[in-house]
Amino acid sequence: MTDPQGLDLAALHAWLTQVEPTLAKGPLSASLITGGKSNLTYLVTDGTSNYVVRRPPMGHVLATAHDMGREYTVMAALAPTDVPVPQMLARCDDPDVIGAPFYVMAKADGTPYGRAQQLEPLGADRTRAITEQLVDTLATLHSVDHAAVGLSDFGRPDGYLERQVARWKKQLAASTSRELPGMDELIAKLDSNIPTTSDGTIVHGDYRLDNVLVDASDQITAVLDWEMSTLGDPLTDVAVLLAYQQLAEEAPPASMGAFMVTDAPLAPGYLGRDEILQRYAAQSGRDVSNISFHLSLAFFKLAVILEGIYFRHSAGQTVGTGFDGIGDMIAPLIAAGRAASR
Repeated sequence: MTDPQGLDLAALHAWLTQVEPTLAKGPLSASLITGGKSNLTYLVTDGTSNYVVRRPPMGHVLATAHDMGREYTVMAALAPTDVPVPQMLARCDDPDVIGAPFYVMAKADGTPYGRAQQLEPLGADRTRAITEQLVDTLATLHSVDHAAVGLSDFGRPDGYLERQVARWKKQLAASTSRELPGMDELIAKLDSNIPTTSDGTIVHGDYRLDNVLVDASDQITAVLDWEMSTLGDPLTDVAVLLAYQQLAEEAPPASMGAFMVTDAPLAPGYLGRDEILQRYAAQSGRDVSNISFHLSLAFFKLAVILEGIYFRHSAGQTVGTGFDGIGDMIAPLIAAGRAASR
C-alpha cells in the first residue's frame, strides 16, 4: 500500500517495533482520516490492531502551534477522570522518525457529527440529548482539579486573556500575506477590553460537536483535538462553542457545504445558544453574564486559525480535501468579532 502523504509507514513500523511491538505485528497500512484541517490524523492497522497516529501539518507550522506532546500530555492526564478521552499508547518527540513529532492512540468508537444532515436522521430528541451531553462534558472538563491530575505546569491562568490576545496577534502576523479589512479594528477593541480572568481550569481550545465522538447509544466516547489546550479561562471554551453555532446560524447559503466548519447546530433539536449558555451556567455554577469579550476573542481566534489554513493551502502544503473557499470565511469571522465586542 502506498504511504499516505505525511506518514512514512516503514519508519513508523521500525519505531513501533522498538517501543510498542504489539502494534507492529505485521506490515502497516494507513489512511488519512478526512475532515482535519490542522494536525494530520491517520487510521493505521497492522492487520490485527487498529489505532490512530497524529502528527502536525505539512509545511508552514507556527512555533507555538501543533504541539504533539501537549495533546498527548493532557489526554493521558485526563484518563482517570470523568472526561472521555482516547487511550494514549506511545509518543515520539524525534522529528527524524517520520519527519515530525507524533503520537499513537487507541481508536475510539463513535461519530464526529459535523453536519446537520448527519444528525437529522437521529431526530430532534436524540440530537437534543447529544448536545446537552456536549455541554455537560465541557462543564465536567472545567471541574477537573488540574493539579490533582498532574497538570499544574500545563499553563498559567493568571494573565491568560492578555496572553491569548498577544499570542493570536503574533500567529496572525506569521501566517498571512494579504490585507484583512476590519482586522485592525477588531484587535484594537480586544486590546482595550480585556477583563480580569476569574478562575483557571483546563481549557480545550476548540470545543465543538465534531471534535467529540458519539457512539450508537448517543454517548460521548472521546473528546479529541487538544492541540490548543492549556490552563486558562473556561469561558473561552464556551465562547468558541457559541461562535461556531452563530456562524452556522447566520451564514448565507452560498457559504455552506465545504466552506462551513460545521453546520451541525442547524439540526432540529440542537440546543439554542441561550440554552447552551444557561445549561453551562447551571452545570458549572459560573457567571456567564459577561460573555461578550470571550465571543469577540473566539471569532478572532477562529479567523486567525482559518487564515493560517488558507495560507498553507495557498502554498500547496495542506493534505486532504475541503479547503477550497476557506479564505472567504475570514471576513465574516472578523465582522462577527467586531459585532460581539459592541
